[in-house]
Amino acid sequence: MEAGGRSIASPRAVLMLTVAVLLVMISGVSSTRFIVGGNMGWTTNVNYTVWAKGKHFYLQDWLFFVYDRNQMNVLEVNKTGYDQCIEDHPIHNWTTGAGRDVVPLNVTKRYYFISGKGFCYGGMKISVLVENAPPPPSASPLNEKSGSPPSFSSYRGHIVLPAAFAIAAVWDSFLRFW
Repeated sequence: MEAGGRSIASPRAVLMLTVAVLLVMISGVSSTRFIVGGNMGWTTNVNYTVWAKGKHFYLQDWLFFVYDRNQMNVLEVNKTGYDQCIEDHPIHNWTTGAGRDVVPLNVTKRYYFISGKGFCYGGMKISVLVENAPPPPSASPLNEKSGSPPSFSSYRGHIVLPAAFAIAAVWDSFLRFW
């Protein structure tokens, strides 16, 4: 069907697009992408031990290394390589050449990363412990204090509001093309 030279999407297409957006949102809820070093990135003069302190790294999270691709790299090493800045035989070289490397934390273990080329000696190294995510809090059917069911505000920010925003964004995009 055409209206004014533009095709009109079917309700089925809109529904499928909405479901796809929701699935992407829900799958992203369970993992976190950490930019190593925060605003400073993967560079010299950053204490990565201090940066990692207090952060919890869980299975399926990601480390995002942002650095000068002409000078530095990202090497996963063992504890000895980490302690002594040995870069000769890394477990994995995550360097892609773009200076924007993403490392999936897909095993529960302690990871050790260094930058070779002498930068490790200047402190460019980080160790993170990856754990299983804690179980979600158990939901009780009634609010223990008031004896009433949980209010809408107790769900806000978990799934309901992100889903509402996703649906609104899809609807807005749909209307712009209509």
